[in-house]
Amino acid sequence: MALDGIHAADAINALEIFLDNRRPPEHMRHDLDLSYRIDKQSVIIFELLPNWHKKDETLESSVAKATWVHTQDTWKIYWMRADLKWHSYEPCPTANTIQQFLKVVEEDSHSCFWG
Repeated sequence: MALDGIHAADAINALEIFLDNRRPPEHMRHDLDLSYRIDKQSVIIFELLPNWHKKDETLESSVAKATWVHTQDTWKIYWMRADLKWHSYEPCPTANTIQQFLKVVEEDSHSCFWG
């Protein structure tokens, strides 16, 4: 099931504000940029990096994921480990709002999202 209209609009608004504050300066974005996607009931934040072997390609490096669980009225927070699988972010596994999720990602108290 996809995010409903209200949650999707709230997520887009919050993510756009987050990106405005986190993205590198314009002149550096060809070397490193930040973006997001909404995939069904999840929002995924990722870095965009150039593929050094194929200059016309861009690689995505996942940063964080939040999945809306309608039955629990909460966002579950995940981080991508070296095994390339999403794992629950144990210091704070859930957030009540998308803004709380983004605050957890921004603070990154355990250096899981930004390294």
